[in-house]
Amino acid sequence: MTPHALAAIDFGISNTDAVSRVGDVLHRWSRSSAGPADIESVHTVLTASGTPIASFARVAVTGGRHRTLPDSLPYALPDRLVELPLIAVNELTAIGRGGQAVGLSPDDDPATPILVVSAGSGTAVVAARHRSYAHVTGSGVGGGTLLGLGRLLLDSTDARNIDALAQQGDANGADLSLRDVISGPIGSLPPDATAVNFGRLAHGARDASREDLAAALVTLVGQVIAITAINAARAERLERVVVIGHMTDMPSFRAVLDRVGAYYGMQLTLPAHGGFATALGALLHAAEANP
Repeated sequence: MTPHALAAIDFGISNTDAVSRVGDVLHRWSRSSAGPADIESVHTVLTASGTPIASFARVAVTGGRHRTLPDSLPYALPDRLVELPLIAVNELTAIGRGGQAVGLSPDDDPATPILVVSAGSGTAVVAARHRSYAHVTGSGVGGGTLLGLGRLLLDSTDARNIDALAQQGDANGADLSLRDVISGPIGSLPPDATAVNFGRLAHGARDASREDLAAALVTLVGQVIAITAINAARAERLERVVVIGHMTDMPSFRAVLDRVGAYYGMQLTLPAHGGFATALGALLHAAEANP
């Protein structure tokens, strides 16, 4: 049997995400990262796909320390040892190509320039102009920030738990709003927009609930990412912004990005399955480079 399936693995700090294409069907799966990329982790991730390793023609790898991996993964068939090619894909290319794949509709010109914001453990911002991808900016604020501060503020590093709490809370139970600071709106910002993140606590308030703290935490992280994206898009003169990464799995985070985008007149596209976009970008790039 000639191998025909393709797979790609994105080694992240928090999650290792993978996609495969078997015929016309795209599969996605994920596992918690257990350390730097190595040949054993590649084998473990592929085994979890449910597709026999012998079915894969090649595997794209990106993220983490993927460049330390060898050029192939050896595996045994009943009669011989086979080497499965591993194709290294630059992270910027994988992010940009993945953002295009999930952020542009079939009706869009595939050459439409967009800004791709990868909201993972940290945040990377990539300008994608057809098949040219360039790093624009980034931030250390991301999912890792959310979980690190979640441990300190909420005694939780469970993103789903933090998200559930945030959806029940009011960020202004911990933040100061414009209404609190200047008694009204400023520019396009409404009176309830954040003036000082966690500012109410700085001024002695001690009655913020866990729900309010979670809402303020998600608001802080989401605002930093949204403002970074909007400013970068305007600096690059790009009208389309696509946000990917597992932060977009959180409804509370998506709500913050929608709200900030509305404040500044720029819609931020939050596609479904955005957490797997970088792995998908690596798969597509490898497939296009090695048809």
